[in-house]
Amino acid sequence: MTDRRLWSYKDIAAHIKVQPDTVRSYRKHGLLPPPDHVESGKPYWYADTVRRWVAARPGNRGRRD
Repeated sequence: MTDRRLWSYKDIAAHIKVQPDTVRSYRKHGLLPPPDHVESGKPYWYADTVRRWVAARPGNRGRRD
Protein backbone atom coordinates (compact mmCIF):
# COMPACT_ATOMS: atom_id res chain seq x y z
CA MET A 1 0.00 0.00 0.00
CA THR A 2 1.43 3.36 -0.97
CA ASP A 3 0.92 6.66 0.78
CA ARG A 4 0.41 9.33 -1.89
CA ARG A 5 -0.51 12.16 0.48
CA LEU A 6 1.46 15.29 -0.36
CA TRP A 7 3.58 16.76 2.41
CA SER A 8 4.80 20.34 2.69
CA TYR A 9 7.91 21.61 4.45
CA LYS A 10 5.81 21.91 7.61
CA ASP A 11 4.64 18.28 7.39
CA ILE A 12 8.16 16.98 6.81
CA ALA A 13 9.48 19.08 9.69
CA ALA A 14 6.84 17.67 12.06
CA HIS A 15 7.69 14.13 10.94
CA ILE A 16 11.42 14.49 11.64
CA LYS A 17 10.97 16.85 14.61
CA VAL A 18 12.77 19.92 13.27
CA GLN A 19 11.69 23.42 12.23
CA PRO A 20 10.36 24.01 8.68
CA ASP A 21 13.33 26.32 7.99
CA THR A 22 15.64 23.36 8.64
CA VAL A 23 13.85 21.34 5.96
CA ARG A 24 14.12 24.31 3.56
CA SER A 25 17.84 24.40 4.29
CA TYR A 26 18.13 20.66 3.56
CA ARG A 27 16.56 21.28 0.15
CA LYS A 28 18.77 24.30 -0.54
CA HIS A 29 21.85 22.17 0.17
CA GLY A 30 20.66 19.21 -1.90
CA LEU A 31 19.95 16.97 1.10
CA LEU A 32 16.23 16.54 0.37
CA PRO A 33 14.92 14.57 -2.62
CA PRO A 34 13.44 16.59 -5.47
CA PRO A 35 9.77 17.46 -4.91
CA ASP A 36 7.20 15.07 -6.32
CA HIS A 37 4.83 17.92 -7.11
CA VAL A 38 5.00 21.71 -7.35
CA GLU A 39 1.86 23.79 -7.07
CA SER A 40 1.89 27.59 -7.32
CA GLY A 41 5.65 27.46 -6.85
CA LYS A 42 5.42 25.46 -3.60
CA PRO A 43 7.12 22.05 -3.44
CA TYR A 44 5.40 18.95 -2.07
CA TRP A 45 6.61 15.41 -1.49
CA TYR A 46 4.69 12.16 -1.24
CA ALA A 47 4.68 10.75 2.29
CA ASP A 48 6.36 7.59 0.95
CA THR A 49 9.15 9.68 -0.61
CA VAL A 50 9.80 11.35 2.74
CA ARG A 51 9.75 8.06 4.65
CA ARG A 52 12.28 6.50 2.25
CA TRP A 53 14.49 9.59 2.59
CA VAL A 54 14.26 9.46 6.41
CA ALA A 55 15.19 5.76 6.42
CA ALA A 56 18.26 6.47 4.27
CA ARG A 57 19.49 9.51 6.22
CA PRO A 58 22.83 9.04 8.02
CA GLY A 59 22.34 8.38 11.71
CA ASN A 60 18.91 6.77 11.29
CA ARG A 61 20.05 3.16 11.23
CA GLY A 62 16.94 1.02 11.37
CA ARG A 63 14.76 3.88 12.59
CA ARG A 64 11.10 3.58 11.59
CA ASP A 65 9.33 6.93 12.00
